[in-house]
Amino acid sequence: MDVAVAVRSGQSRALKLSLGLNAGYMLVEFAGGLAFNSLALMADAAHMLSDVAGLALALLATHLVARRATARHTFGFERAEVLGAQLNGLLILGTAAWIVWEALQRLRAGAGEVEGLGLLLVAAVGLGVNLGSAVLLHRAEGESLNMRGAFLHMLLDGAGSVGAVLAGVAVLGFGATWTDPVISIGIAALVLLPAWWLIRDATNVLLEGTPRGVDLNAVRDVLARHPAVDEVHHLHVWNLASDTRALSAHLVLRGALDLHEAERVVQTVKETIAAELGMTHVTIEAECHGCGEEHRVLGVVR
Repeated sequence: MDVAVAVRSGQSRALKLSLGLNAGYMLVEFAGGLAFNSLALMADAAHMLSDVAGLALALLATHLVARRATARHTFGFERAEVLGAQLNGLLILGTAAWIVWEALQRLRAGAGEVEGLGLLLVAAVGLGVNLGSAVLLHRAEGESLNMRGAFLHMLLDGAGSVGAVLAGVAVLGFGATWTDPVISIGIAALVLLPAWWLIRDATNVLLEGTPRGVDLNAVRDVLARHPAVDEVHHLHVWNLASDTRALSAHLVLRGALDLHEAERVVQTVKETIAAELGMTHVTIEAECHGCGEEHRVLGVVR
């Protein structure tokens, strides 16, 4: 089995198991929130609803990625997982906004009676579900933004469950019902920055920006290292998907090389790129003359 296929198969299994666990427990947590009058539990259940939707979205994206390329979609559906990650980030932000709104309304009106013991027990079990799912997803994550989004959902929902446990302890031990909505706001605050990072990284892929961690100067040096390469320009590195990088460049070759010799130089450069940078989606155009100074934005002249 191809390595990429095996990785994505493992990701699909992890997503299915996490989806089942969280969908079942979401119903338990929401019922507990109603029964024990706990906004922290209902907020965490709402966040878990976003988790369930996010996991379902991630699972759908994983299945789309596995589809073969067609005449209409020649790159296949690699970027489906990036779209899934971006939508997951937006979903997390929307859930956080709802939690803050509900918490402020409850603080304004008074927290009311909260059943601390019920809150504590339900939240503790929820924490186990969240952490177990997070471990499953993290093991299968790889470099996938889609899986990172799913893992982020679980990690932050775990933080929400910790908050709900603390609220239960505070209510049970000190009668501090105000901690329930206050901790809910804290849960929402934890979501914001990681969700923004997820949206930012997914958007960078969709805009075909240079992948994080890729030094264009280092890539250019690898391309220019071959003794037959005189100049490198029109260098572009981008992500087809979050875990699949692509490269294209023009190489000006020195000397009067015939077509066979030029192809041999290009093939050697491609093999070097694959071995040193791990990029296999590489397109290189060999030239005997440059494209003019106005095009040499990333050129190397030796």
